Amino acid sequence: MRIGVLGPVLAWDGAGRELDLRGPRHRAVLARLVAAHGRVVPVDRIVDDLWVEPPAGAVGAVRTFVAALRRALEPERPPRTPARLLVTEGPGYALRAEPAAVDAWRFEAAVAEAAGAPPHRALELLDGALGDWRGAPYADFDEAWAGTERARLEQLRSAAVERRSGALLELGRPGEAVPELDALVAEHPWREEAWRLLALALYRAGRQADALAVLRRARSLLDERHGVEPNVRLRRLETDLLRQADPGAEGAEQVWAATAAAYDQTVDPQSPARLESTVGLLRSLALTGGAGLGTAQEQRAATVAAAERLADPELAARVIGGYDVPAIWTRADDPARSARIVAAAEHALARLGADAHEVDRARLLAVVAVESRGVPGPRPAEAAAEAERLARGLGDPALLAFALNGVFMQAFHRTGLAPERDRIGAELIALGARHRLPAYAILGHLIRLQARSALADFTGADEHAEAADRLAERHERPLTGVFTDWYRAMRLAADDAPFEAAEAAYRAAAARLDGAGMPGVQRGLLPLALLCLRLQRGRPLAFEDGTDWGPYEPWARPLLLLEAGQRDAAAAGLRGTPVPPGDLMTEAMWALTARAAIELGDETVQSSAAAALAPAAGELAGAGSGMVTVGPVSALIEALR
Repeated sequence: MRIGVLGPVLAWDGAGRELDLRGPRHRAVLARLVAAHGRVVPVDRIVDDLWVEPPAGAVGAVRTFVAALRRALEPERPPRTPARLLVTEGPGYALRAEPAAVDAWRFEAAVAEAAGAPPHRALELLDGALGDWRGAPYADFDEAWAGTERARLEQLRSAAVERRSGALLELGRPGEAVPELDALVAEHPWREEAWRLLALALYRAGRQADALAVLRRARSLLDERHGVEPNVRLRRLETDLLRQADPGAEGAEQVWAATAAAYDQTVDPQSPARLESTVGLLRSLALTGGAGLGTAQEQRAATVAAAERLADPELAARVIGGYDVPAIWTRADDPARSARIVAAAEHALARLGADAHEVDRARLLAVVAVESRGVPGPRPAEAAAEAERLARGLGDPALLAFALNGVFMQAFHRTGLAPERDRIGAELIALGARHRLPAYAILGHLIRLQARSALADFTGADEHAEAADRLAERHERPLTGVFTDWYRAMRLAADDAPFEAAEAAYRAAAARLDGAGMPGVQRGLLPLALLCLRLQRGRPLAFEDGTDWGPYEPWARPLLLLEAGQRDAAAAGLRGTPVPPGDLMTEAMWALTARAAIELGDETVQSSAAAALAPAAGELAGAGSGMVTVGPVSALIEALR
């Protein structure tokens, strides 16, 4: 059900059919309750508002009107059940409709939100809000209450037109603002902001003489009709336009809007070159995190799919290889999507063949290496090594940083490789500082944070966390704080801080992952961190049924079954535990397997775990993730033996 008072008072059902509201008095009661904005209107007040001289029985008549309105507005309400929309409260009645169901309420909410919204959103809100107007509000009624409410809404509408016009100016569309502002100043010549916006719109539309004429007309009308001087903003605008200085036109939003508009007008919508431009935009969008990262990943996959259909293999290669967003986590957010991107890169390499430019080849190989996170087989590591070799030969710092990101992703084929990753991080930091590549400098600090944590050098890891945070603040990289927050929670766990403090820090870090756009990081991470913490501290492994362990479930299950006293099931689960994939959690998964094998006395699994962990004997198990730790690997190896 919807109610409309922005014009004649009407109501419609869910299918859009107009409801029969009966006579003018019935409509007046409904309109009076809409004007009260959900507040109770006493029956005596309604009587006074409906009649100049109330007749005998006016109160009874109002009750009759209300009963009829209830039947019209809630036709399916069973007899003798309380009304839900037009309710009786105390001495009167109130309308309890949803805010979106009444056009005037919806309009006010949209105007309020648009006041502080960015121009794109403000324009969207106000287009919808102004579109609800069908005429003068409460057009059926001349009573004082209706006149007051009508005047208030019309003032709001004028302000909405001004805000909408301001948004069009910010978006670089001044010509669209002129007609509505022209009509507004004709109807309300005392609105100085409308005159100012009209003059500015004309100026930005290339009509300087008209803009100055508008300002002179405003000055004349204000003086003649109201005896006042134009306000300071109008006077300043006239001075600026005479100097041909456009106030506020140099802001980032205006530059963006003007550039985007020019691009849309200049570059053919079907031009393949748009795909290459899109990749650059997606790189920037991904670095904003949250919904921006998720959208960038989805649209990148769509862009790659479109690139594969291009007849120009070199342009396709640039599109597929152009998304060089730094990646720190070794588990893909969407493995199937990553696999499609790897397949597209391999196909592009095959299309280019032996004549491929080394830059294109290096970028495509880096894509294969970065997107093949935890994927077994020799190809990803080979692609990473070849991309690095080509990038070093080309002397391209940004390309080398991208290639080194791929090398990092493939530096997990066995345990104990933290020193190698530490060297990769150090080179990325140096490249980022020397060649103004802040995103890769941040990546380098995060990689070294992980590596130094694995090596139990928390002093060094602290320094890299602080450096990453400083760069992130300077260059607006919000996702960095997600990783440094998790590091500091792990630091508490490793430092034997009170159990409750470490657990609270983990939960706070997990909350920051909500909406960060990184499901590959988030899924199962908090339960894993709490499991590791409880194992370290000898606490019960108490988890609720239905806990989502994500990809870590096979390694957690035997320990959970042991805790529940199900030794046979735990032993069977341990024997079925897979070899951990090569990623940041490899040592942690082997550590969980080792703990379960020791508890169960499974010598075969103990031997496998000891052999797998031996290269990392000097590390903290799991700390190389920068997220969790299960304690010193050396202690585990000793227990395994």
